This record gives sequence, structure tokens and C-alpha cells, in this order.
Amino acid sequence: MPAAADGFTLSSPDLEADRRVDARHVYDGFGCSGGNLSPALSWRDPPSGTRSFAITVYDPDAPTGSGWWHWVVTDLPPDTRALARGASGGGLPEGAVQTRTDFGTSGYGGPCPPPSRSHRYRFTVWALKTDGLDLDAGASGAMAGFLIRQNALDHAELEVRYGR
Repeated sequence: MPAAADGFTLSSPDLEADRRVDARHVYDGFGCSGGNLSPALSWRDPPSGTRSFAITVYDPDAPTGSGWWHWVVTDLPPDTRALARGASGGGLPEGAVQTRTDFGTSGYGGPCPPPSRSHRYRFTVWALKTDGLDLDAGASGAMAGFLIRQNALDHAELEVRYGR
């Protein structure tokens, strides 16, 4: 089921809103055993004036006081409307940048909450008013998030769950 923000929608054949994430997209480490494969994502009807896109995956329930960044991709070209399953591992459009996650590396890091309650994972596509954010793979999720929000025209979100 797609999530919408003013007609701008995000959907995935691999994720269903408010449902548990499949093991193939779960992190492999920190006590989790998953495929750590980035899910396929697609979006439509971005706002007029969109000059690039960014993707974020964020866990607001992480017991850190500041949440947990699982994936940040910036500088996606304005004609991009989808990412294939596994795109984080080598299938991103030319010029796209994956910044550092809270796992300490760039690229997709799937859900892996501490054993307890289920966590929410917010997959968000951001339509940006700039051609790029001038970040590199070492930029933090917080820095990327700040710049994304400063340049956002709109966003669409898909929230899923995972617990162990």
C-alpha cells in the first residue's frame, strides 16, 4: 500500500505499510540474521520543480535519544522514479551518494532492533529543490537529514515494523 503526501506517493513490492519487514531486508549482525538487501522502492507524482531526490530510512524508536539512520541516499537524478531491490549494493543511478549510517558505514543497513518491542522504520523519498547536497559517503545521517529538510519540496513515506 502506498503512502501519500499531497499526491506524491511511495510504494514497494517488498514492503507493506505497518507490516513486519521480511528477513531478506533485515540487517545481518548485532544478533540479527537477515539478507540486508535494500528493498525495491518506487514513487510517482513528485512536485513541480523537483531537481533531485533523496531516500532515508530511519528508526525513531531506537533507544539512542536520537533514533537510528539505516540508509541515506542523496543526489538521485530528477527523472528517477524507482530503485530496484538490492540497489544499495551497486544499482544506484550515476551520481547518487550513500552517506554513513548509524552502523558506521555507507549503504543500506536493515532493521535490527534490540530484543524487546517492535520498532517503526520510516522509508521516505524526498523531492528536493536542489541538484545535489554536496555530501560524501562520510557524512552523518544527522547532517544529511538537516540538508534534506532544508531543501525539501515534499516527501512521501512508507512506515513498516520489525521486532525480535
